Amino acid sequence: MENVNKVLQALKEAKQPLSQKEVEAITGLDTKEVDKAFKALKKDELIVSKVRCKWEPK
Repeated sequence: MENVNKVLQALKEAKQPLSQKEVEAITGLDTKEVDKAFKALKKDELIVSKVRCKWEPK
């Protein structure tokens, strides 16, 4: 759950949509952890993708 919060916070602070690689660079998390966090955030409808492969908070 901590990683989910890290990813969501990074997206909120960015003020622009981010790709998974950008989130990995900002948070220092590995690909698998960011992927799990994205899945959880999408399931809870906390993030949206208005641009292909870029995510932002809802």
